[in-house]
Amino acid sequence: MNELALTESPSLRAQYADRVDVLDKVKALSLLPDDVHADLPMVARYYEVAEDAIESVVRRNRSELESNGFQVLKGQAYREFASVNLTDANPNSRSITLFARRAILNVGQMLTESPVARQVRTYLLDVEEVAPPEIRTAAIELAALTRIQVLALKAADGLLDRTWLAAKTKVALARMFGEEPEIDPLDIPLYVPDFLKSMGLKKKQVESEQSWFGKRAAALYEAEHGEKPGKRAADTPNGSVRNTLAWTQRDLPIFEEVWERWYAEKYAMQMTPLQDSLLGSDA
Repeated sequence: MNELALTESPSLRAQYADRVDVLDKVKALSLLPDDVHADLPMVARYYEVAEDAIESVVRRNRSELESNGFQVLKGQAYREFASVNLTDANPNSRSITLFARRAILNVGQMLTESPVARQVRTYLLDVEEVAPPEIRTAAIELAALTRIQVLALKAADGLLDRTWLAAKTKVALARMFGEEPEIDPLDIPLYVPDFLKSMGLKKKQVESEQSWFGKRAAALYEAEHGEKPGKRAADTPNGSVRNTLAWTQRDLPIFEEVWERWYAEKYAMQMTPLQDSLLGSDA
């Protein structure tokens, strides 16, 4: 397949959106201290083009790039980000343009005047089309193991909950090899959005409620255990990574209590008979 096809087809580009490993294989990629984002000058240096070439790609394809982790921070969001990641920032700056790895790859799929971008596109297509299935599978497994290693390093620094990480690792490895994870069912990770969906909430309702649901669950956990819940690493829709609370199935009673106290009455009409019976309702 001609590498220029990627520059013309959004649907084709979407098929390769997760192959961010290609970036470092073509050329060393520099990121900001958060190890998640690059700013516009860094992306321009990576692709060895002027900044206005990147700006032109952004103007023509902003929506697609935003779906892959492109964002412009302003105001308080900019100040908070700059205080941690931009120690030498221009004091007159009021905003910053950020690209997550997926957005950086996305730029390379569309940038026509860069030899580096051309190598990125060629590498993407060559690996997918030339490599036999077992090689592609090995590459996916290596990427998964690398992710696990990164999480393990964060756990060693006390940034992540070790129990959650151990369970998450077992699940990831088992799925990688098509097996069932051999872990205590109570150690299986539990996620607020999944719980809310199981209670019958629609997508927009989940997005609206999940933040406060998590805060209320954390408050109950701290009241019961005398300490805050552990942390886990979570990928966000825009491609960045942040730490959130590390719940497991052991915490399901807390979730159910939060639901009963703050949400059951509000969403009673949406609950199925099975959900109603699980919560012990007499209705």
